[in-house]
Amino acid sequence: MTESGSPAPSQRRGHVPGHDPTGLELARRIARAARGGRVTSRRRRHRDLTEVTWSEAGPSARDPQSAGALLDRVVVEKGWKQNLGVASLVGHWADFVGPTNAAHSHPERFKDGHLIVRAESTTWASAIRLLAPQIIARLNEALGERTVTLIKVVGPHTPSWKKGKRSVPGRGPRDTYG
Repeated sequence: MTESGSPAPSQRRGHVPGHDPTGLELARRIARAARGGRVTSRRRRHRDLTEVTWSEAGPSARDPQSAGALLDRVVVEKGWKQNLGVASLVGHWADFVGPTNAAHSHPERFKDGHLIVRAESTTWASAIRLLAPQIIARLNEALGERTVTLIKVVGPHTPSWKKGKRSVPGRGPRDTYG
């Protein structure tokens, strides 16, 4: 109690120690925050924990990524790069063998490093066989080392003369065309 009989300021009802009722302390805290000083409010503490960073000019890891870049990353992670390269071979066959050879041949099957190429005729099959080492080199340069190890060139499909259950093997049409 004071000499006048009223309670001391620290004993008044509703009084909080360290509180400045005139608002000067609040103004000081706001000024300190504007200068970069530490602020004790919850909102500011949360922002300090998340630590906002700004990116510089140019692409950043925080930028949205293109679908193509995402697919490329998935293909590499899953180990599909070689299989997709071989599958794209069909669409780019002319780039590897030239437009004339591509018009008369096409890749038919790929398995264990062996590429089967079907030619339009036996003449074109012979021409592709002669180019096989150069084609293998071009394919391995584009698809990866040792992707294609062998090219087997086959001629056109021949008609079957086997008709019915009781046919004799090795007996073709003979002299039936007159």
